[in-house]
Amino acid sequence: MAEIAVLGAGMVGVATALALQERGHDCVVIDRARPGSETSYGNAGIIQAEAVEPYALPTSPLALLAMAGGARNAVNLHWPSLPGQAPALFGYWRSSLPGPLGRVIPLWRQLVSEAVPRHAALIEAAGAEELIRRDGYWEVHDTEPGLAAAVREAERKGREHGVPFSVADRAGLAAAEPALRRAPAGAVHWTAPWTCLAPGGLVDAYARLFEERGGRLATGDARTLQRAGAGWQVAGMDVKIVVVALGPWSPELLRPLGYRVPMVRKRGYHRHYGGTHRLTRPMLLADHSVVLSPMRDGLRIATAAELSAVEPAASPRQLARGEAAARSFVDLGLPVEATPWSGTRPCLPGLLPLVCPAKRHAGLWFHFGHGHQGFTLGPVTAERLARSIDGDAAAVDGLDRGVN
Repeated sequence: MAEIAVLGAGMVGVATALALQERGHDCVVIDRARPGSETSYGNAGIIQAEAVEPYALPTSPLALLAMAGGARNAVNLHWPSLPGQAPALFGYWRSSLPGPLGRVIPLWRQLVSEAVPRHAALIEAAGAEELIRRDGYWEVHDTEPGLAAAVREAERKGREHGVPFSVADRAGLAAAEPALRRAPAGAVHWTAPWTCLAPGGLVDAYARLFEERGGRLATGDARTLQRAGAGWQVAGMDVKIVVVALGPWSPELLRPLGYRVPMVRKRGYHRHYGGTHRLTRPMLLADHSVVLSPMRDGLRIATAAELSAVEPAASPRQLARGEAAARSFVDLGLPVEATPWSGTRPCLPGLLPLVCPAKRHAGLWFHFGHGHQGFTLGPVTAERLARSIDGDAAAVDGLDRGVN
Protein backbone atom coordinates (compact mmCIF):
# COMPACT_ATOMS: atom_id res chain seq x y z
CA MET A 1 0.00 0.00 0.00
CA ALA A 2 1.38 3.39 -1.00
CA GLU A 3 1.59 6.01 1.71
CA ILE A 4 0.55 8.94 -0.51
CA ALA A 5 -1.69 9.11 -3.59
CA VAL A 6 -1.19 12.06 -5.90
CA LEU A 7 -4.27 12.67 -8.03
CA GLY A 8 -3.23 14.09 -11.38
CA ALA A 9 -0.37 13.20 -13.74
CA GLY A 10 0.33 16.61 -15.20
CA MET A 11 3.46 18.64 -14.47
CA VAL A 12 2.18 19.61 -11.02
CA GLY A 13 1.18 16.08 -10.01
CA VAL A 14 4.27 14.30 -11.31
CA ALA A 15 6.55 16.93 -9.76
CA THR A 16 4.69 16.48 -6.47
CA ALA A 17 5.30 12.74 -6.52
CA LEU A 18 9.00 13.25 -7.29
CA ALA A 19 9.41 15.79 -4.47
CA LEU A 20 7.71 13.50 -1.96
CA GLN A 21 9.70 10.52 -3.21
CA GLU A 22 12.96 12.41 -2.68
CA ARG A 23 11.95 12.87 0.96
CA GLY A 24 11.39 9.14 1.42
CA HIS A 25 7.64 8.83 0.87
CA ASP A 26 6.08 5.91 -1.00
CA CYS A 27 3.82 7.43 -3.67
CA VAL A 28 1.41 6.43 -6.39
CA VAL A 29 0.23 8.84 -9.10
CA ILE A 30 -3.36 8.26 -10.24
CA ASP A 31 -4.89 9.69 -13.39
CA ARG A 32 -7.33 8.68 -16.09
CA ALA A 33 -4.77 9.46 -18.80
CA ARG A 34 -1.05 9.00 -19.32
CA PRO A 35 1.35 11.56 -17.78
CA GLY A 36 1.53 14.91 -19.50
CA SER A 37 -1.34 14.27 -21.92
CA GLU A 38 -3.87 16.80 -20.61
CA THR A 39 -3.35 20.50 -19.73
CA SER A 40 0.42 20.11 -19.35
CA TYR A 41 0.66 18.92 -22.94
CA GLY A 42 -0.85 21.99 -24.53
CA ASN A 43 1.17 25.01 -23.40
CA ALA A 44 3.76 27.03 -25.30
CA GLY A 45 6.60 25.05 -23.69
CA ILE A 46 8.31 27.94 -21.89
CA ILE A 47 9.81 27.73 -18.40
CA GLN A 48 9.19 31.40 -17.76
CA ALA A 49 12.07 32.77 -15.72
CA GLU A 50 11.10 36.29 -16.83
CA ALA A 51 7.49 36.05 -15.54
CA VAL A 52 8.31 37.65 -12.19
CA GLU A 53 4.84 39.16 -11.87
CA PRO A 54 1.61 37.16 -12.18
CA TYR A 55 -0.75 37.70 -15.09
CA ALA A 56 -3.12 40.38 -13.83
CA LEU A 57 -6.27 41.79 -15.40
CA PRO A 58 -6.32 45.40 -16.55
CA THR A 59 -7.89 47.50 -13.82
CA SER A 60 -8.98 50.36 -16.10
CA PRO A 61 -12.59 50.03 -17.30
CA LEU A 62 -11.57 51.24 -20.75
CA ALA A 63 -8.79 48.65 -20.97
CA LEU A 64 -11.19 45.93 -19.82
CA LEU A 65 -13.72 46.99 -22.42
CA ALA A 66 -11.07 46.92 -25.14
CA MET A 67 -10.00 43.45 -24.04
CA ALA A 68 -13.60 42.24 -24.02
CA GLY A 69 -13.94 43.59 -27.55
CA GLY A 70 -11.06 41.44 -28.77
CA ALA A 71 -8.18 43.91 -28.66
CA ARG A 72 -4.89 42.22 -29.56
CA ASN A 73 -6.72 38.88 -29.74
CA ALA A 74 -6.02 38.52 -26.00
CA VAL A 75 -9.44 37.27 -24.85
CA ASN A 76 -12.38 35.60 -26.52
CA LEU A 77 -15.60 35.82 -24.53
CA HIS A 78 -18.57 33.49 -24.62
CA TRP A 79 -21.03 35.93 -23.09
CA PRO A 80 -23.62 33.38 -21.83
CA SER A 81 -20.84 31.72 -19.78
CA LEU A 82 -19.79 34.88 -17.95
CA PRO A 83 -22.41 34.91 -15.16
CA GLY A 84 -21.15 31.58 -13.87
CA GLN A 85 -17.59 32.90 -13.68
CA ALA A 86 -18.49 36.41 -12.51
CA PRO A 87 -17.66 36.00 -8.78
CA ALA A 88 -14.25 34.47 -9.54
CA LEU A 89 -13.55 37.07 -12.24
CA PHE A 90 -14.40 39.88 -9.85
CA GLY A 91 -12.02 38.41 -7.29
CA TYR A 92 -9.37 38.14 -9.99
CA TRP A 93 -9.89 41.83 -10.88
CA ARG A 94 -9.67 42.92 -7.22
CA SER A 95 -6.40 40.99 -6.83
CA SER A 96 -5.09 42.83 -9.90
CA LEU A 97 -5.42 46.25 -8.23
CA PRO A 98 -2.07 47.83 -7.28
CA GLY A 99 -2.30 47.17 -3.54
CA PRO A 100 -3.21 43.45 -3.59
CA LEU A 101 -0.97 42.80 -6.59
CA GLY A 102 1.98 44.44 -4.84
CA ARG A 103 1.52 42.12 -1.88
CA VAL A 104 1.50 39.03 -4.13
CA ILE A 105 4.51 39.90 -6.29
CA PRO A 106 7.32 39.20 -3.77
CA LEU A 107 6.21 35.60 -3.19
CA TRP A 108 5.46 35.08 -6.89
CA ARG A 109 8.89 36.42 -7.86
CA GLN A 110 10.56 34.06 -5.39
CA LEU A 111 8.68 31.09 -6.80
CA VAL A 112 9.62 31.96 -10.38
CA SER A 113 13.27 32.46 -9.42
CA GLU A 114 13.39 28.82 -8.29
CA ALA A 115 11.83 27.39 -11.46
CA VAL A 116 14.81 26.98 -13.80
CA PRO A 117 17.07 25.46 -11.08
CA ARG A 118 14.34 22.98 -10.05
CA HIS A 119 13.69 21.97 -13.64
CA ALA A 120 17.41 21.78 -14.39
CA ALA A 121 17.94 19.14 -11.71
CA LEU A 122 14.99 17.07 -12.94
CA ILE A 123 15.96 17.44 -16.61
CA GLU A 124 19.43 16.14 -15.86
CA ALA A 125 18.18 13.26 -13.71
CA ALA A 126 15.57 12.30 -16.31
CA GLY A 127 18.01 12.49 -19.22
CA ALA A 128 15.72 14.93 -21.02
CA GLU A 129 18.31 17.46 -22.21
CA GLU A 130 17.43 16.89 -25.88
CA LEU A 131 14.00 18.45 -25.23
CA ILE A 132 15.37 21.74 -23.87
CA ARG A 133 16.64 24.99 -25.38
CA ARG A 134 18.34 27.53 -23.14
CA ASP A 135 18.24 30.66 -25.30
CA GLY A 136 14.97 32.35 -24.30
CA TYR A 137 12.28 33.63 -26.63
CA TRP A 138 11.31 36.71 -28.66
CA GLU A 139 8.55 39.14 -27.69
CA VAL A 140 7.83 40.66 -31.10
CA HIS A 141 6.14 44.02 -31.73
CA ASP A 142 4.79 45.25 -35.04
CA THR A 143 5.05 48.99 -34.38
CA GLU A 144 7.73 51.35 -33.11
CA PRO A 145 5.50 52.73 -30.30
CA GLY A 146 4.62 49.20 -29.24
CA LEU A 147 8.28 48.20 -29.15
CA ALA A 148 9.23 51.33 -27.21
CA ALA A 149 6.56 50.60 -24.59
CA ALA A 150 7.74 46.99 -24.31
CA VAL A 151 11.35 48.10 -23.84
CA ARG A 152 10.30 50.47 -21.06
CA GLU A 153 8.47 47.63 -19.35
CA ALA A 154 11.47 45.32 -19.74
CA GLU A 155 13.73 48.01 -18.27
CA ARG A 156 11.40 48.32 -15.29
CA LYS A 157 11.53 44.57 -14.69
CA GLY A 158 15.28 44.72 -15.01
CA ARG A 159 15.54 47.47 -12.38
CA GLU A 160 13.01 46.02 -9.95
CA HIS A 161 13.58 42.28 -10.37
CA GLY A 162 16.92 41.82 -12.13
CA VAL A 163 15.36 40.19 -15.19
CA PRO A 164 17.88 39.99 -18.07
CA PHE A 165 16.92 40.87 -21.63
CA SER A 166 18.23 42.40 -24.82
CA VAL A 167 16.55 44.36 -27.60
CA ALA A 168 16.64 43.69 -31.33
CA ASP A 169 15.54 46.43 -33.71
CA ARG A 170 14.05 45.75 -37.11
CA ALA A 171 17.40 44.96 -38.72
CA GLY A 172 18.65 42.99 -35.74
CA LEU A 173 15.61 40.74 -35.64
CA ALA A 174 15.76 40.17 -39.39
CA ALA A 175 19.42 39.14 -39.06
CA ALA A 176 18.68 36.81 -36.14
CA GLU A 177 15.64 35.27 -37.86
CA PRO A 178 16.46 35.38 -41.59
CA ALA A 179 13.47 33.20 -42.52
CA LEU A 180 10.97 35.90 -41.48
CA ARG A 181 8.82 37.01 -44.41
CA ARG A 182 8.52 40.53 -43.07
CA ALA A 183 10.39 42.54 -40.50
CA PRO A 184 8.34 43.97 -37.60
CA ALA A 185 9.58 46.94 -35.58
CA GLY A 186 11.68 44.67 -33.39
CA ALA A 187 11.61 42.44 -30.32
CA VAL A 188 12.56 42.09 -26.71
CA HIS A 189 14.70 38.99 -26.30
CA TRP A 190 13.98 37.47 -22.88
CA THR A 191 17.20 35.55 -22.37
CA ALA A 192 16.61 33.70 -19.07
CA PRO A 193 13.68 31.37 -19.92
CA TRP A 194 14.23 27.80 -21.09
CA THR A 195 11.95 26.36 -23.74
CA CYS A 196 10.84 22.84 -24.51
CA LEU A 197 10.37 20.93 -27.76
CA ALA A 198 7.62 18.73 -26.27
CA PRO A 199 5.96 19.83 -23.00
CA GLY A 200 4.04 16.57 -22.66
CA GLY A 201 7.25 14.68 -23.41
CA LEU A 202 9.04 16.45 -20.58
CA VAL A 203 6.29 15.51 -18.11
CA ASP A 204 6.49 11.94 -19.40
CA ALA A 205 10.27 11.94 -18.86
CA TYR A 206 9.75 13.12 -15.28
CA ALA A 207 7.15 10.36 -14.81
CA ARG A 208 9.61 7.73 -16.06
CA LEU A 209 12.16 9.06 -13.57
CA PHE A 210 9.57 8.67 -10.81
CA GLU A 211 9.00 5.05 -11.87
CA GLU A 212 12.73 4.32 -12.11
CA ARG A 213 13.09 5.51 -8.53
CA GLY A 214 10.42 3.06 -7.37
CA GLY A 215 7.22 5.06 -7.78
CA ARG A 216 4.04 3.74 -9.35
CA LEU A 217 1.69 5.18 -11.97
CA ALA A 218 -1.90 3.93 -11.92
CA THR A 219 -4.86 4.50 -14.20
CA GLY A 220 -7.94 5.34 -12.18
CA ASP A 221 -10.83 7.69 -11.52
CA ALA A 222 -10.12 10.38 -8.92
CA ARG A 223 -13.86 10.77 -8.37
CA THR A 224 -13.84 7.53 -6.38
CA LEU A 225 -12.07 9.39 -3.56
CA GLN A 226 -13.64 8.70 -0.16
CA ARG A 227 -12.78 8.43 3.50
CA ALA A 228 -11.60 5.01 4.67
CA GLY A 229 -11.07 4.87 8.41
CA ALA A 230 -8.23 7.19 9.35
CA GLY A 231 -7.08 7.37 5.74
CA TRP A 232 -8.48 7.50 2.22
CA GLN A 233 -9.53 5.19 -0.56
CA VAL A 234 -9.28 6.08 -4.24
CA ALA A 235 -9.24 3.96 -7.40
CA GLY A 236 -9.44 0.85 -5.24
CA MET A 237 -6.35 1.75 -3.19
CA ASP A 238 -6.07 2.60 0.51
CA VAL A 239 -3.66 5.41 1.35
CA LYS A 240 -2.84 7.61 4.32
CA ILE A 241 -2.55 10.91 2.42
CA VAL A 242 -4.09 12.26 -0.78
CA VAL A 243 -2.77 15.23 -2.75
CA VAL A 244 -5.26 16.77 -5.17
CA ALA A 245 -3.28 18.03 -8.18
CA LEU A 246 -5.97 17.92 -10.84
CA GLY A 247 -5.71 21.49 -12.11
CA PRO A 248 -9.07 22.73 -13.46
CA TRP A 249 -10.86 19.55 -12.35
CA SER A 250 -9.92 19.99 -8.68
CA PRO A 251 -12.89 22.13 -7.53
CA GLU A 252 -15.43 19.57 -8.81
CA LEU A 253 -13.64 16.76 -6.99
CA LEU A 254 -13.59 18.70 -3.73
CA ARG A 255 -17.16 20.01 -3.80
CA PRO A 256 -18.74 16.81 -2.39
CA LEU A 257 -16.33 17.09 0.53
CA GLY A 258 -17.68 20.55 1.32
CA TYR A 259 -14.96 22.74 -0.19
CA ARG A 260 -15.77 25.69 -2.45
CA VAL A 261 -12.90 26.81 -4.66
CA PRO A 262 -13.63 29.78 -6.94
CA MET A 263 -11.71 29.41 -10.17
CA VAL A 264 -11.41 31.32 -13.44
CA ARG A 265 -11.06 28.79 -16.23
CA LYS A 266 -9.15 30.14 -19.21
CA ARG A 267 -9.32 27.86 -22.21
CA GLY A 268 -6.39 27.82 -24.61
CA TYR A 269 -5.99 26.25 -28.03
CA HIS A 270 -3.03 25.12 -30.07
CA ARG A 271 -2.30 23.52 -33.38
CA HIS A 272 0.88 22.36 -35.12
CA TYR A 273 1.83 23.34 -38.65
CA GLY A 274 4.25 21.58 -40.94
CA GLY A 275 5.86 24.41 -42.92
CA THR A 276 9.57 25.27 -43.13
CA HIS A 277 9.41 28.14 -40.64
CA ARG A 278 13.07 27.86 -39.54
CA LEU A 279 12.59 29.94 -36.38
CA THR A 280 15.55 29.71 -34.02
CA ARG A 281 13.47 30.12 -30.84
CA PRO A 282 9.85 30.66 -29.78
CA MET A 283 8.24 33.94 -30.73
CA LEU A 284 5.43 35.74 -28.91
CA LEU A 285 3.54 37.92 -31.38
CA ALA A 286 2.52 40.50 -28.79
CA ASP A 287 0.11 42.38 -31.06
CA HIS A 288 -1.77 39.15 -31.80
CA SER A 289 -1.47 37.29 -28.44
CA VAL A 290 -0.16 34.04 -29.87
CA VAL A 291 3.09 32.17 -29.35
CA LEU A 292 4.86 30.40 -32.20
CA SER A 293 6.88 27.56 -30.67
CA PRO A 294 9.10 25.26 -32.74
CA MET A 295 8.38 21.75 -31.46
CA ARG A 296 8.95 18.13 -32.43
CA ASP A 297 5.47 17.93 -33.96
CA GLY A 298 5.81 21.12 -36.01
CA LEU A 299 5.43 24.82 -35.31
CA ARG A 300 2.89 25.12 -32.48
CA ILE A 301 0.59 28.15 -32.44
CA ALA A 302 -0.72 28.62 -28.89
CA THR A 303 -3.49 31.11 -28.10
CA ALA A 304 -4.18 33.34 -25.11
CA ALA A 305 -7.46 32.98 -23.18
CA GLU A 306 -11.04 32.05 -23.97
CA LEU A 307 -13.65 32.43 -21.23
CA SER A 308 -16.27 29.85 -22.04
CA ALA A 309 -18.13 27.05 -20.28
CA VAL A 310 -19.31 25.36 -23.47
CA GLU A 311 -17.49 22.69 -25.45
CA PRO A 312 -14.28 23.76 -27.25
CA ALA A 313 -14.87 25.43 -30.58
CA ALA A 314 -14.11 23.35 -33.67
CA SER A 315 -12.71 26.47 -35.37
CA PRO A 316 -11.61 28.78 -32.54
CA ARG A 317 -11.55 32.44 -33.50
CA GLN A 318 -8.36 33.28 -31.60
CA LEU A 319 -6.48 30.49 -33.31
CA ALA A 320 -7.72 31.58 -36.75
CA ARG A 321 -6.54 35.12 -36.08
CA GLY A 322 -3.22 33.84 -34.77
CA GLU A 323 -2.75 31.64 -37.81
CA ALA A 324 -3.35 34.59 -40.14
CA ALA A 325 -0.77 36.67 -38.27
CA ALA A 326 1.73 33.81 -38.23
CA ARG A 327 1.42 33.29 -41.99
CA SER A 328 2.49 36.88 -42.54
CA PHE A 329 5.73 36.11 -40.70
CA VAL A 330 6.73 32.55 -41.61
CA ASP A 331 6.06 29.64 -43.94
CA LEU A 332 3.41 28.03 -41.77
CA GLY A 333 2.42 25.20 -44.07
CA LEU A 334 -0.60 22.97 -43.49
CA PRO A 335 -2.01 21.95 -40.09
CA VAL A 336 -0.62 18.69 -38.74
CA GLU A 337 -3.76 17.76 -36.77
CA ALA A 338 -7.28 17.56 -38.17
CA THR A 339 -8.66 19.62 -35.28
CA PRO A 340 -7.08 21.99 -32.75
CA TRP A 341 -6.16 20.87 -29.25
CA SER A 342 -7.89 22.57 -26.33
CA GLY A 343 -7.10 22.71 -22.62
CA THR A 344 -8.02 24.80 -19.57
CA ARG A 345 -5.77 26.82 -17.30
CA PRO A 346 -6.84 26.77 -13.63
CA CYS A 347 -6.60 30.41 -12.48
CA LEU A 348 -7.44 31.27 -8.87
CA PRO A 349 -8.73 34.77 -8.07
CA GLY A 350 -5.87 35.41 -5.64
CA LEU A 351 -3.30 34.98 -8.47
CA LEU A 352 -1.31 32.40 -6.46
CA PRO A 353 -1.63 28.60 -6.56
CA LEU A 354 -3.31 26.80 -3.69
CA VAL A 355 -0.75 24.68 -1.82
CA CYS A 356 -1.89 23.63 1.65
CA PRO A 357 -3.59 20.99 3.83
CA ALA A 358 -7.38 20.80 3.82
CA LYS A 359 -8.89 22.52 6.84
CA ARG A 360 -11.52 19.91 7.66
CA HIS A 361 -10.02 16.59 6.53
CA ALA A 362 -6.81 15.14 7.90
CA GLY A 363 -4.55 13.66 5.26
CA LEU A 364 -6.04 15.70 2.39
CA TRP A 365 -3.79 18.25 0.62
CA PHE A 366 -4.38 20.76 -2.16
CA HIS A 367 -1.90 21.53 -4.94
CA PHE A 368 -3.49 23.28 -7.92
CA GLY A 369 -4.48 26.66 -9.35
CA HIS A 370 -1.21 27.62 -11.09
CA GLY A 371 -3.01 29.44 -13.88
CA HIS A 372 -0.69 30.06 -16.82
CA GLN A 373 2.36 28.80 -14.94
CA GLY A 374 1.79 25.17 -13.98
CA PHE A 375 4.46 24.03 -16.43
CA THR A 376 6.93 26.54 -14.97
CA LEU A 377 6.09 26.33 -11.27
CA GLY A 378 5.06 22.69 -10.77
CA PRO A 379 8.43 21.52 -9.40
CA VAL A 380 8.79 24.65 -7.23
CA THR A 381 5.50 24.41 -5.37
CA ALA A 382 5.86 20.61 -5.25
CA GLU A 383 9.04 20.96 -3.20
CA ARG A 384 7.27 23.35 -0.82
CA LEU A 385 4.29 21.01 -0.48
CA ALA A 386 6.58 18.09 0.34
CA ARG A 387 8.33 20.12 3.04
CA SER A 388 4.97 21.11 4.50
CA ILE A 389 3.76 17.50 4.60
CA ASP A 390 6.93 16.71 6.55
CA GLY A 391 6.09 19.34 9.15
CA ASP A 392 7.50 22.61 7.77
CA ALA A 393 4.27 24.61 7.80
CA ALA A 394 6.08 27.82 6.83
CA ALA A 395 7.02 26.29 3.46
CA VAL A 396 3.55 27.11 2.10
CA ASP A 397 3.01 30.47 3.79
CA GLY A 398 0.96 32.64 1.47
CA LEU A 399 -0.16 29.67 -0.67
CA ASP A 400 -3.09 28.64 1.52
CA ARG A 401 -5.74 31.17 0.44
CA GLY A 402 -8.63 30.70 -1.97
CA VAL A 403 -10.70 27.83 -0.53
CA ASN A 404 -13.73 27.81 1.76
